[in-house]
Amino acid sequence: MADKSIRKVVLAYSGGLDTSVILKWLQTEYGAEVITFTADLGQGEEIEPARQKAINLGIKPENIFIEDVREEFVRDYVFPMFRANALYEGVYLLGTSIARPLIAKKQIEIARKVGADAVAHGATGKGNDQVRFELGYYALQPGIKVIAPWREWDLTSRTRLLEFAEQHQIPIAKDKRGEAPFSVDANLLHSSSEGKVLEDPAQEADSLVYMRTIAPEDAPDKATYVEVGFEKGDAVSIDGEKLSPASLLTRLNALGKANGIGRLDLVENRFVGMKSRGVYETPGGSILLVAHRGIESITLDRGAAHLKDDIMPRYAELIYNGFWFSPEREMLQALIDTSQEFVTGSVRLKLYKGNVAVVGRSSDYSLYSEKLVTFEDDQGAYDQKDAAGFIKLNALRLRTLALRKSKAR
Repeated sequence: MADKSIRKVVLAYSGGLDTSVILKWLQTEYGAEVITFTADLGQGEEIEPARQKAINLGIKPENIFIEDVREEFVRDYVFPMFRANALYEGVYLLGTSIARPLIAKKQIEIARKVGADAVAHGATGKGNDQVRFELGYYALQPGIKVIAPWREWDLTSRTRLLEFAEQHQIPIAKDKRGEAPFSVDANLLHSSSEGKVLEDPAQEADSLVYMRTIAPEDAPDKATYVEVGFEKGDAVSIDGEKLSPASLLTRLNALGKANGIGRLDLVENRFVGMKSRGVYETPGGSILLVAHRGIESITLDRGAAHLKDDIMPRYAELIYNGFWFSPEREMLQALIDTSQEFVTGSVRLKLYKGNVAVVGRSSDYSLYSEKLVTFEDDQGAYDQKDAAGFIKLNALRLRTLALRKSKAR
């Protein structure tokens, strides 16, 4: 039952069929004034057409918000996440997850600006995104009302959705009239594809699923070398050229695409309880992860590095589950950011047929000492005799346990 007390709604609007239907549905079911927000996250599509589509659906020009948030997205969301080397379930670079808190934040900012009393999104009732959006909304505006049409309406099939669109003269792209082969979400960090032809995890994904990378077997037979510069844990340059966060990731994406890097076929555990199969492409992010771990290998103390690896799964899970604005994520972020004070220098990488390998690393803050590790004469930098006492002390409890076992026989 629609809450008729809702007067203004800020809708996360892509301009696609689903959110266009949602826009009209909000007008007809709620009788509310709809304000649209479209974010340019680097999804690779023209977003200005969303403005005209919204106008065609009766939205006043002053109620249409379109914003290029690519720099903010990479600087304030992607880069902090990469300082943690975050991977969900050991492999997923969280490309969809990390975009949702920014969209939620912008919707709440607009809601405050225009005096809206509700926000709406187009996420389904089976997925993670509904959780991510709504946790973001409530964290930033506790009293906000949330409308999730997929949990409310009776347009439960593609056929009924198309019928509603035709009834209300909503333009339908020709490829939307049939069963879509799979659904796609994209931003500057990645693209994800899931559903339909990808629902059987036993079947290899068709090549048409991949949009951001060439197949590794089709990549050049000659390796590509690239050098990534870092300052305090964030990438700042490629081959000596200083770049903004979004420009740098765009450049890495192009390098990754050309070398077949960043593909992932994953069956993951959704926060809502089910398993799902997704095909992800994160070309630039895959390069960035290897580069960041490479610079950390010479600038992070062992204890700090191992602690980061210990907390990383928890941090990644918080982002995946939608808790970006939670105090525990912010606490972990503070710890991670402190560890990055001396993570400055450069990493040389070799890109070849889907693989990324560190082949060199240097830093003015390096903890690596050739004097200590050399197999040649270290001129007294390390007394190898000291190792005997170190080993005996570490073996003490093992020897004690062995003596107890021998007595028990």
